[in-house]
Amino acid sequence: MFLKFIKEVIFIFLTMLGILGNMSVSVNYMFSWWGGPEKKPTHLILIHLAFTNIIILLARGLPKTIAALGLRNSLDDIGCKITAYLERVARGVSICTSSLLTVVQAIIISPRASGWRRLRPNSVWHILPLFLFFWILNSLIGVNLIHFMKSTNLNISQLMNGYNECYLMLESQKIKWIVLPLMILRDAVFQGAMGGASGYMVFLLHKHHQHVLYLQNAKLLYRTPPELKAAQSVLLLMLCFVFFYWTDCAFSLFVSLSLGDNYLMINIQKFLTLGYAVSSPIVLIHRDRLLTKC
Repeated sequence: MFLKFIKEVIFIFLTMLGILGNMSVSVNYMFSWWGGPEKKPTHLILIHLAFTNIIILLARGLPKTIAALGLRNSLDDIGCKITAYLERVARGVSICTSSLLTVVQAIIISPRASGWRRLRPNSVWHILPLFLFFWILNSLIGVNLIHFMKSTNLNISQLMNGYNECYLMLESQKIKWIVLPLMILRDAVFQGAMGGASGYMVFLLHKHHQHVLYLQNAKLLYRTPPELKAAQSVLLLMLCFVFFYWTDCAFSLFVSLSLGDNYLMINIQKFLTLGYAVSSPIVLIHRDRLLTKC
């Protein structure tokens, strides 16, 4: 019982920490976007990423918070459908937005003579249609949850023993084999683009590092451009994404294949689902000194 209480406290703390962190990131970049002399497309993408992270944290953390407060039957079928659907859609949009951020940052730091510079977004209207496409795509992929997600309507003692308030009914095989390939294809396409852009940025940063070493040997003063510093932040952000995404996948696969109810693995997997949404604003605040700017 005590361990259950500690777990709920940590879960609520991480949820609140992630929400506050993402709100601070979004507010800072909003001020930078509207008040700055140069409207950077990466700032708009980071605002959108923080917004999707907040939705994930609310959809995942709110039911747990209500259950931790001891409220009975806190979610009915409609509540389960809304929270599960929002979390699925926002998680997919977060994957797409993270990939877009990496690709745009790679285009920004590409050499002027490179053909990639032609794809650099110079207006908000180059970015907003992509956001709309991400939401429509992931809304269609997650639409099965509206029909198959149900509330358990368990009492609070059952919830405190580790059961979820919501569960996914057994789907028809036809719908399952439509939704699952779409999710795999989405993740493969966007993570492939993210991996290619990240590798390209690592290559450019390595060339820049060699150039800096040459200038230092020649005793010439050289200051790192802000675009390259931003690229380093984006790469660190993508490392966090890859770590939490694939660790979550590994634990989910282990839990699904295990014969018994391994509550330790289930609880670890629940915390991992919050990992990227909580850690991404911390990375940005630390790397870009956002709180100091605010």
